[in-house]
Amino acid sequence: MVMQANIEKLPRHFLPSEFEVKDWATLEPFFKELLERPINSASDLQKWLTDLSELEAAISEDACWRQIKMTCDTTNPDLEAAYTYFCMEIQPKLQPYSDQLNKKLMACSFIAELPQQDYAVYLRSIEKNIRLFRDENVPLQAELSVMQQQYGVLAGKMTVEVDGQEYTLQQAAKFLESPDRAQREKVYRLIQERRLLDKDAMHTLFTQLLEKRHQVAINAGFANYRDYKFEELGRFDYSAKECEQFHEAVRLHVVPLVNTIYEAKKQELGVQELRPWDLEAEPAGVEPLRPFKGGEELYQKTVACFEQLHPFFADCLRKMKELGHFDLESRKGKAPGGYNCPLAESGAPFIFMNAAGQMSDVTTMVHEGGHAVHSFLAHPLPLTAFKEYPMEIAEVASMAMELFSMDYWDAFFDNPSDLRRAKLHQLERTITLFPWIAIIDKFQHWIYTHPTHTIEDRTAYWMQLMEEFKVPALDVSGLETYRAIGWQRQLHLFEVPFYYIEYGIAQLGAIGLWKQFKENKEQALNNYMQALALGGTRTLPELYEVAGLTFKFDAAYIRSLMEFVHNEIAKLGK
Repeated sequence: MVMQANIEKLPRHFLPSEFEVKDWATLEPFFKELLERPINSASDLQKWLTDLSELEAAISEDACWRQIKMTCDTTNPDLEAAYTYFCMEIQPKLQPYSDQLNKKLMACSFIAELPQQDYAVYLRSIEKNIRLFRDENVPLQAELSVMQQQYGVLAGKMTVEVDGQEYTLQQAAKFLESPDRAQREKVYRLIQERRLLDKDAMHTLFTQLLEKRHQVAINAGFANYRDYKFEELGRFDYSAKECEQFHEAVRLHVVPLVNTIYEAKKQELGVQELRPWDLEAEPAGVEPLRPFKGGEELYQKTVACFEQLHPFFADCLRKMKELGHFDLESRKGKAPGGYNCPLAESGAPFIFMNAAGQMSDVTTMVHEGGHAVHSFLAHPLPLTAFKEYPMEIAEVASMAMELFSMDYWDAFFDNPSDLRRAKLHQLERTITLFPWIAIIDKFQHWIYTHPTHTIEDRTAYWMQLMEEFKVPALDVSGLETYRAIGWQRQLHLFEVPFYYIEYGIAQLGAIGLWKQFKENKEQALNNYMQALALGGTRTLPELYEVAGLTFKFDAAYIRSLMEFVHNEIAKLGK
């Protein structure tokens, strides 16, 4: 599949080329024109849809830049104010117009003449949006957009001092790889104690988010926010029941494999009890993996890695670099986490992360690089809405890239022994991540189906889950105070509710693609790129089918893929 990464900003035909989103007064006339414009033919409808798509792209990109700038510097009040202004003064006013435009589209007799293969999923989503829209939810959703970003502000201020130097929590995590066990424990406790300082603020913020989200669900006629959110996310192809089956399958079939990995870690380190601060450590005399120094070297080495895998992937990163679409290094005042932000008009997305020189940063970079490739592949689709692909396939794009790229990690490691260790780290993480995914998702199901719970109830249920998914080989005794707020480090709970099981579903898809890759690299990459290029124009099972995968996550399937990965770990040896 031949693609070009010389992406260009979409030309404007409806909006003036110099138009910028500044306030509602200058935006509203474009919505009015679309609402009032007569549609007298199929070609009129196509032109109307194209103009609407152009307007949506411009607004989406403006909102994205406001969020990007704010997360890059949470200490700048002007950047926060610009984002808040969009959420409170622009978004609430455009939502009623969007609803009216949706209704105008669905009432148009010419939609029957649209090519159904490309438009069926889009029209299904429009119908869903009409069902969910309520005027009374507009101000609530605006408030939620602003409140959710307060998590990044709180977390962005968290630092600890190690040996007289200040570090963000992401930077301090590198000390957990130290061969000095006493130092590892000391830094682990410093990080946890710092989180404890803001535990009440985090609880308060989350409770406020929960109350508003529940009200949104009630207003829309749902019994709880979980059921509302499943509908809003367009989860047409699986339900809460399948999620519950996933949780149980992970508990039964993955936790024992994690225990095997941790037992081996205990033997490798030569410790009597494996503690949380030992999980990233190396045995005495073995230096931690240091695959790069600084954000520029991380970028250069990732390009070299992607160039070997597929030149198009490397070209995508080069184009982003040319446009200044990277912010890679951790620093004080920067929001936590990492993301790839698609930019609907520009086409080339933005990658944000908190690199501190660790192996996990390589995984994050190639993960977000997979998302970026997805953005490039979907950009040629004719409508902005076509590029709004399901989150599950989005995470297949990123997680498969993690596994595909492993064969070319010699870009990061000159030493074959280090390369083998890096691959082991990646494959073990592929398995050990599953229990956390199940815990976070199960936690959310309970939280939103028990909306009147207290903070004490919430903590008790979280600790119950910790016990339910406990890995016997890991000794967590005496750490209950820290563990009770462990969920607070997961930004998805605050910022993107119910976005988490996608990682588990997608990891299964990624492993399936990696199996293909090991058998036939060219075919696997072709399947991958063809599926991603379809954006959101097909259902989730159809996208999986194009990728050569089956959309399922039952117990037998999970067990078989986990055993495959475990066997690959055994082949690498220790």
